[in-house]
Amino acid sequence: MKTLKTSATIFSFFLLISCFGFTNERNTSMLKNDIAVVQTNKELKVAYFASGCFWCVEAVFESVRGVEEAVSGYAGGFTKDPTYKKIGTGRTGHAETVAVYYNPEKVSFKTLVAVFFGSHDPTTKNGQHPDYGTQYRSIAFYSNDKEKKIIEDAINVLNKEVYNGKVVTEVTKHTKFYKAEDYHQDFERRNPNQPYVKAVSIPRLNRFKKKFPELLKKGAH
Repeated sequence: MKTLKTSATIFSFFLLISCFGFTNERNTSMLKNDIAVVQTNKELKVAYFASGCFWCVEAVFESVRGVEEAVSGYAGGFTKDPTYKKIGTGRTGHAETVAVYYNPEKVSFKTLVAVFFGSHDPTTKNGQHPDYGTQYRSIAFYSNDKEKKIIEDAINVLNKEVYNGKVVTEVTKHTKFYKAEDYHQDFERRNPNQPYVKAVSIPRLNRFKKKFPELLKKGAH
């Protein structure tokens, strides 16, 4: 009995500091309108990146000057209409992905790629601590050959100068992005006291800010 109680305690603690397993439908009424406005703005371009928990990734990109919105969702899989629960099984092929809506007059795709590689460990296969599974793998999506070359050039430099050939990031043609459930959008900002956010998301964001202060929006320091 003691073993069962101990196992249950460990599992509960894992959920508290894991990106998976949390649902909260509160405080999302304004998100749909905000995202819709950005998605219909023809002046903006969109880039897609996956590098672990999308709560963390979204917060990082939204701190970058020139990024108007970052939307959490799912991409890179082979099933239709994935959900948070379904992709958590690791059987849909999707990764937690963020759609980054940016103004190309203020920030380039090349800079966003630098943000992507500079805010996670691209040598960790299928995960970013403490989240592991194919749904947390590292993927840089491209929409055209120019973007593909920018990503591949960045990987070549990192492999030679930083990671000694150990980068495992997938370079994948973007096909379909599914927006995640509303409660995931702006999750870190709306839930600053949630255990995972305090233990993982905020420290990850702060590490990025310290590393790239010149890229931050005014007031994001």
